[in-house]
Amino acid sequence: MPLYDYQCGSCSHQMEVLQKISAAPLTDCPACQAPALKKLISAPGFRLGGTGWYETDFKTGTKKNLAGADKAD
Repeated sequence: MPLYDYQCGSCSHQMEVLQKISAAPLTDCPACQAPALKKLISAPGFRLGGTGWYETDFKTGTKKNLAGADKAD
């Protein structure tokens, strides 16, 4: 589930909310109770992990940079 950023137009309270993509946008501010929340445009940050992704299946030899792999001394 993605994280969405919201800001209240009434009190300027900002928050991040973990929501389903299909969920309706929030409208009521938890700080001032005004129905003035608006979704902000933000850059999502995520990393695809596990087998089946480019990093583990298509990189070869020393190009692999697996998350959690021990570095060579």
